Amino acid sequence: MENRDFKYVMHDLTNLYIGAKHTYNELLVLEEVPFKLKTLISRFMLREVDGNTKIEDHIFYLKETDMSYQIYKEMKAKFRLNVWKDENDGVKKPGYKSTTYRIVDIVGNEELMRKKDITIVEEVHITKLGLMGVAL
Repeated sequence: MENRDFKYVMHDLTNLYIGAKHTYNELLVLEEVPFKLKTLISRFMLREVDGNTKIEDHIFYLKETDMSYQIYKEMKAKFRLNVWKDENDGVKKPGYKSTTYRIVDIVGNEELMRKKDITIVEEVHITKLGLMGVAL
């Protein structure tokens, strides 16, 4: 049986929430994913990564010059990450702390890069207005 944790697509009137365990190929076949996002994925992101790449893996390898980075930035995408915090990070009790990051806060962040193997990427949040604002 397949583990479906962090593999979902939900939306309301103004927002789109996508579980970060999805691969780009999976997103292309889901009815819940807006056509414009599918177009951005197939036209731009799949030129840089394989379709079997998960969102959670992709964001840690982006560079500011990548088209995928620019698309996430233009969409004003936010990523919910659970980052391990310990005494070195100034917390009294070690554990995971859930925080929302923009793509510009993830790419080039040395702390997140060091902790990428123990960081849990839960979801990407895109506003529908942000998605509409991306020019094709």
